[in-house]
Amino acid sequence: MHGMTPNDLIANAIQRERSRRGLSLSALAAQAGLAKSTLSQLESGKGNPSIETLWAIAETLDVTFSTLFEVSKPDVSLVRAHEGARLGSDHSTFQTTLLANCPTGTRRDVYRVDLEPGTIRRSTPHPTGTVEHTIVCAGQARVGPLEATQTLNAGDYYRYPADRPHVYEAMEPGTQMVVVMETRD
Repeated sequence: MHGMTPNDLIANAIQRERSRRGLSLSALAAQAGLAKSTLSQLESGKGNPSIETLWAIAETLDVTFSTLFEVSKPDVSLVRAHEGARLGSDHSTFQTTLLANCPTGTRRDVYRVDLEPGTIRRSTPHPTGTVEHTIVCAGQARVGPLEATQTLNAGDYYRYPADRPHVYEAMEPGTQMVVVMETRD
C-alpha cells in the first residue's frame, strides 16, 4: 500500500466504505448530491476532488473526513501462548484454544517451517488479500510484515497480511513454527 498518492487513498477509501454500506455508485452519488461521473472518476483515482466534494461523500458515508485518506488498517492479531479462551474436555486433559476461524470463500494451506538463526527469509508479497497465521512451536522467531514484525516465543500466535513483503527469522537454534497461508478464492 505504500507509494500511494492521496488520490489512490481516496479512491480506495470511497470504494471500501461504499461497499461496507452496500451502496451502489449511483446511490452514493445521488445521496451526496454529486454527478455520477464525478464519483466514478474519484473511485478510479482520477479527478481532482474539492474539499466540499469529499465532505459531502464523508457525510453521506457517515465517516470522518480523515477516513478518506486512511490506508485500511493491517488486519493483525497477536495471541501469546498463555492468552486466548481455552476450552477443556470433561473426559481427558485436553484443551483447545480457537485462534482464528476461517472466513467464507477462503482456502488455507498449512506448513511446518524449520529455521535456524543466521539468515533472514524474506518473502515477496503473495496475492492481494493473502493472510498468514503463524504459531511458533519451539524456539523463537521474528516474523511478519516489515513494518509490523513481532518476536514470537513457543506457543505465540500471530496473524498478519502477507500481500506485502514479510520476513521470518529464527532467534534461537531449532526454531520450528506452523504457518497457515489463507487466500481468497
